[in-house]
Amino acid sequence: MLARPATAAARLVAALDTPDLARAEGWAAALAPHVGVLKVGLELFTALGPETVRRIGAHGPVFLDLKLHDIPNTVAGAVRSLLPLRPAMLTLHAAGGAPMIAAAREAAEQAGAERPILLAVTVLTSIDAATLASTGVAASPAEQVVRLARLAMAAGADGLVCSPHEVAPIRAALGQAPLLVVPGVRPAGSALGDQARVATPRDAVAAGADWIVLGRPLTQAADPAAAARAIAAELA
Repeated sequence: MLARPATAAARLVAALDTPDLARAEGWAAALAPHVGVLKVGLELFTALGPETVRRIGAHGPVFLDLKLHDIPNTVAGAVRSLLPLRPAMLTLHAAGGAPMIAAAREAAEQAGAERPILLAVTVLTSIDAATLASTGVAASPAEQVVRLARLAMAAGADGLVCSPHEVAPIRAALGQAPLLVVPGVRPAGSALGDQARVATPRDAVAAGADWIVLGRPLTQAADPAAAARAIAAELA
């Protein structure tokens, strides 16, 4: 499995959010020397399929962010189908429940020491308290994140995806055991876009994040590599 990052640059995950493989590969080539992981999400994977992971993986470790969520047998089958692509990280929704997460872990173990880090997504960073309440969850986002974090880690997840606001509560509840990957990170002065619960890169890492995910602040920069270097320098 991918080890916890040891340098500021290694903490950075570049989200390659585009349906255009040539553009994604261009970003990957420019950013790979300055970040630790390259993220392939639903937009890119849905547009172009498994070959995307192979092509992006030629540049560096891939975080395959598909947020699997289905019955345990189906999720286990999906994990087995993805193992030949050798993603370094793979996401599934913690809300799928303990049996689903346990089935995913059992399937991932077939890859042995090269298996992906299984990350359970807690509450999406676009969801605020009002949106969460509209789904029938009375708890605050922080309370729900910690609840799902406990469930997921007990069921076999290696780590969690959470907003910067929930990093400290997770660390207080579960210590250093979970690997924490944190989207919703914006350099000071950046537009928030569709993110509701955000923080700066420095604040997210100070709270206890292992990796921070950056999309538009890198890919929409005039010089993506320079933007990545600047963020790494801020963290260092």
